[in-house]
Amino acid sequence: MRLAQKAALITGAAAGIGAGVARRFAREGAKLWLCDIDAAACAQLGQELRGAHGIELHTSACDVSDREQVIAIVQQAIAHFGGVDILVNNAWGRRPGQRGYSPLQALQDADVDWGMEIAPKAALWAMQTAYPGMRERGWGRIINMCSLNGVNAHPYTADYNMAKEALRTLTRTAAREWAADGICCNAICPGAATEAYQKFAAANPANAAELLKLNPMGRMGDPEHDIGSVALFLASDDCRYLTGNTLFVDGGSHINGIPWLPQARDS
Repeated sequence: MRLAQKAALITGAAAGIGAGVARRFAREGAKLWLCDIDAAACAQLGQELRGAHGIELHTSACDVSDREQVIAIVQQAIAHFGGVDILVNNAWGRRPGQRGYSPLQALQDADVDWGMEIAPKAALWAMQTAYPGMRERGWGRIINMCSLNGVNAHPYTADYNMAKEALRTLTRTAAREWAADGICCNAICPGAATEAYQKFAAANPANAAELLKLNPMGRMGDPEHDIGSVALFLASDDCRYLTGNTLFVDGGSHINGIPWLPQARDS
């Protein structure tokens, strides 16, 4: 029960990595506030975890592109739990109506703006709202989900790459500024068999097979047991002297790079 008496807020928690982290935290006794734009799926997960672990857990809808919604959710969690100890900024989703993978010459401003809203800016709003309480208690953990896409500059996903690398820079800057307050801020670049990955693999089977060939462990990670376990470490007291880092939780894929080359739409 490494997170007993700790309150954690996770965005984008209804599925994929967010749900995996929620399941791992629940097994360690955390009090959870889960939010997602898909309120029904989030509520279903909450019901599952309450039944399995008997933990205090609340779920709510949240569109992280809306600053007021993000701030309100964090404030509600703080009021409900008496503070938020652990903040996991995980939410991501494609812009409604966005077309497929795009080469740079066809990249739309609206897609870039959307990515910046829901990754670095949404995380910033949540972090700013959670910060005063963390500073007052002299303890806090912020975990931001970034991506190997930006580190390796994968083609046809420049809007995603830019947003995730901005989030990683935000994480490092917060680590530098807030270390003296007892707040550890770290980034995870995960590689997991999420629903989004499965859609990519179905649309690009040859590329997906190449990715697995160059993964030293030969598989994609499990959102709960592989990614969630690292997030658990970063959320725990064991992480007291680690901040400003990027952990590549990807089975070693980052070592030599991976041949990301999906089918892009015409320019």
